[in-house]
Amino acid sequence: MKNKISSLAISIILLFITIGKGMAQESKREFYELKTYTIKNEAQEKIVDNYLKNAFLPALKRMGINNIGVFKIQPGKFVMADKIFVLIPFSSLDKFEKMEASLAVDKSHLSAGEEYITAKHNNPPYERISSTLMRSFTKMPKMKPSPLSSAREDRVYELRSYESPTEAFYVNKVSMFNEGEEVELFESLNANAVFYGEVLSGDRMPNLMYMTTYENMEKRDALWKAFGASEKWQELISEEKYKNNVNKADIWLLYPTEYSDY
Repeated sequence: MKNKISSLAISIILLFITIGKGMAQESKREFYELKTYTIKNEAQEKIVDNYLKNAFLPALKRMGINNIGVFKIQPGKFVMADKIFVLIPFSSLDKFEKMEASLAVDKSHLSAGEEYITAKHNNPPYERISSTLMRSFTKMPKMKPSPLSSAREDRVYELRSYESPTEAFYVNKVSMFNEGEEVELFESLNANAVFYGEVLSGDRMPNLMYMTTYENMEKRDALWKAFGASEKWQELISEEKYKNNVNKADIWLLYPTEYSDY
């Protein structure tokens, strides 16, 4: 009887240790908001740039929010450079929830951003803003701002969105990154990932998003060539359990603005 009680006690202790580790792991995971401004001309671009650089980013830093990335689309023959992407990390959902209220009472923010904030209805500073809220992957719970040192206009920040046909296939694709070690494959090839995110709220669900970074386009192209030819990737795509878990991929090739944190 004593042995049975001891075994039961040990099992309970191990269970609580496992739960505790799981809770600790969850508490380390960050949240990300990707704000996307759609603009129609250079005048709007200038107003949004001025607001982000002189009002919005400084206000977030006063809240203790750092490592904010601001990106624009790489020039291309068939790509319209009509968007500005702002990537904001949060240590908790509470910080995300309180951000707008803090901005509304920040006098320096209101003063520096006056042109943007008080814009007239017939002369708005942008066409539309979309917002995507994400939670980091368990395999990469914290953002890693890119260590690139090349000229900013040469850098390539590759933002990808993978849509899945159903919620179940979406969970499967996330598992492919985590348990299937797709994250480790990117690491082994020095893809310099900034984040991997499970989309909690957005307009393309169910989907995940992630960003990898490169010194220039040549290095980006070489890495993806090596990725596709790697034994690990060939092994992953040959596994039956990972079949058909993505039915649409959107890819944006970006560069950082001069006021972006990285």
